[in-house]
Amino acid sequence: MAGKVKEMSQIKQLLQMHNQGMGRKQIARALGISKTTVKSYLDKLETGNLDIEQLLLIDDPVLEGQFHAGNPSYKDPRYGYLESRMEHYVKELSGKGVTKYLLWREYREEYPDGYGYTQYCYHLNQLIVAHSPSAVLMHKPGEKLYVDYAGDKISYVDRETGEIIKCPVFVACLPYSDYGFAWVCRNQTTDEFVEALVACVTHLGGSPEVLVPDNLKAAVIKANRYDPELNRVVDDFANYYHMTVIPARISRPCDKALVENQVKLLYSRVYAQLRNNQFFDITSLRDAVEKKVREHNQTRMQQKPYCRQERFLAEERPLLRALPEHPFLLKRYRQYTVAKNGHIYMSMDRHYYSVPYCWIGRQADVVYTTTLVSIYVDSQCVATHVRSLAPGEYTTVKEHLASHHQHWSERSPAYYLQKAGEKSTKLVNLFEGIFAGNRPAEHHYRACDGLLSLQRKTPDDVFNRALNIALDNSLYSYRSVLNLISNDAQNRQIECENKPLPKHDNIRGKAYYNLFDNNPDGQ
Repeated sequence: MAGKVKEMSQIKQLLQMHNQGMGRKQIARALGISKTTVKSYLDKLETGNLDIEQLLLIDDPVLEGQFHAGNPSYKDPRYGYLESRMEHYVKELSGKGVTKYLLWREYREEYPDGYGYTQYCYHLNQLIVAHSPSAVLMHKPGEKLYVDYAGDKISYVDRETGEIIKCPVFVACLPYSDYGFAWVCRNQTTDEFVEALVACVTHLGGSPEVLVPDNLKAAVIKANRYDPELNRVVDDFANYYHMTVIPARISRPCDKALVENQVKLLYSRVYAQLRNNQFFDITSLRDAVEKKVREHNQTRMQQKPYCRQERFLAEERPLLRALPEHPFLLKRYRQYTVAKNGHIYMSMDRHYYSVPYCWIGRQADVVYTTTLVSIYVDSQCVATHVRSLAPGEYTTVKEHLASHHQHWSERSPAYYLQKAGEKSTKLVNLFEGIFAGNRPAEHHYRACDGLLSLQRKTPDDVFNRALNIALDNSLYSYRSVLNLISNDAQNRQIECENKPLPKHDNIRGKAYYNLFDNNPDGQ
């Protein structure tokens, strides 16, 4: 074929034969090449004053450079102009609707003697590749875990409504072994993201040193190339499993190329194989995906004598950090002010939780999980409650209330009967009669408070007489007992007024006072 470069091993044979004194025709006949080709190589040998012995010692690529130096394009002024405008073209290509053909037309208007379209595209692509090199990342076993969401969703059918529920798929990859993991999520919220992470490290049986997520909102609040602001929940997860979170750079999929490749593989090995299956709940869908991912990890890799699972189990799993005894529990953080009633109001649950009354008016930091609510003031935990989702209700600890509020909250018929039992049996009987009425028990609490107050202020004999009269006459009210006590005091006063004077000799008598009537001057 005309213009085709000969193999350098054949050229070395040509040089050896020429060095041995063989003629051009003989060399051409022996090597099966034309006399013209033999002449061209021997002419280059003479023109370049090349030493045959040295040429036979060098490697084939270097030898080829001696005979076929070519015509380097970078010496062409057209190439120099194109290279000087390369940054402009790369920037323009990122614009919407801008094509290489459009840029080439503008290029020819600026430089009429420039390259044709094919050569323009060839050199532009070469320059773009040369100015955007990519590195080969060397991964250590058990060091990193790449995580991302697949671009396409997988679905199941709601059994009750018939609605097709589309679910995002969480994908993770250990780059050293290329071991993959997938988890079907309900959505892409932070709660679901952390649940998928917990499922992932649990499946792996350990945690790596570094977690590398994409800049999704569930993990990164504010993306930044140098100092991204992480979601606090993801920080808590990483701290719990002793991991470091290093998000990938913005718009740099090459930072997590292996998990991107895992997504492509899952499309063919999971999505495609399940496309004709129908699922009616997320649990069965997760089981099917897990089975297909297991098969994917057990499939022999091309150009390698092992599968992903074999390399993971043999070299990577033993190096993962041991998991804590209990799985991570998702925590949320809020700040509230302790209200005058000694409670904080959690708006997401529409529920009230008590705080010791001494912290009323203070700012409280609330940390809550799916089961517990912990309240902190001045960096100390002042209250812990079981989380309740009952809207408009109160969760109150008695000891958190002030003493008078504790009394108010403890009131009940049993409470008042106990208090009466500490005084006397008759008072218990009176309270039982009071609560036996048709009115609600709360209606009688104040009357019981009043009777207990009377008992403290009234002498025992007077109070007991009033109780006896009230019980004998079925007078079950505070006012009746109060009137009986008042009447008892009045009767005692009347008795004192009607009591006769004692007899004694020191009596002046009527005659003595008549003396003053007859003698007004007292003489």
